[in-house]
Amino acid sequence: MSEKILVVDDEKDLVELISYNLLKEGLAVSKAFDGETALKLVKDEDPDLMILDLMLPGIQGLEICKRIRRDPEHATLPIIMLTAKGTEVDKVLGLEVGADDYVTKPFSVKELLARVRSLLRRSSMEKGTGENTIFEYKDLHINYVSHIVTVKGRQINLSPTEFRLLKLLAQNPGRVYTRDQLLDRVWGDETFVEPRTVDVHIKRLRSQIEEKKARPQYILTIRGFGYKFADME
Repeated sequence: MSEKILVVDDEKDLVELISYNLLKEGLAVSKAFDGETALKLVKDEDPDLMILDLMLPGIQGLEICKRIRRDPEHATLPIIMLTAKGTEVDKVLGLEVGADDYVTKPFSVKELLARVRSLLRRSSMEKGTGENTIFEYKDLHINYVSHIVTVKGRQINLSPTEFRLLKLLAQNPGRVYTRDQLLDRVWGDETFVEPRTVDVHIKRLRSQIEEKKARPQYILTIRGFGYKFADME
């Protein structure tokens, strides 16, 4: 079966344009023009990826993203935030609530399709890795197959990008990665994001797994260089 993309925007002409091009790529498409319908379709149809507008009638895009990330059943849904707001603050807000990527209107359809393909490919690769590894360090437990992460027995709902970031760092404890290295390994070659994006995802990840964000015990900052997972000796 074709992977299904849920397109959510109140501009019907834009939804039709995006849908037409996704269908040409051989993907299935569902459409929603408001927040309530979007949440219902996520629950009923379990899409493989969502393209989500920031400004919607009813429930706003940021709130939809928050609700999905709090829902264990759909927390790993890849989300591309589509927004007319192009300021750094808006981009950061979208990433902080759990979006995996963002596209600013007006945008190139070709660029949007490249981002969709990139996210779908990474998601597919993770589902088919065949790994059977449980990671445990202090109160942090990671199941690399089921993507279940717990801290002190409490399940943490991470976005796909957050999980990939945590997985890379946890699988290489003590190794320091620059922002560019993390962009390359977590976001991949087909990426349009900026190094600042790494900092936003690290901040959100820490807010989920660290007991004291000011004194992290898992993901450490190496000033002037980048980030690493704690040494596990």
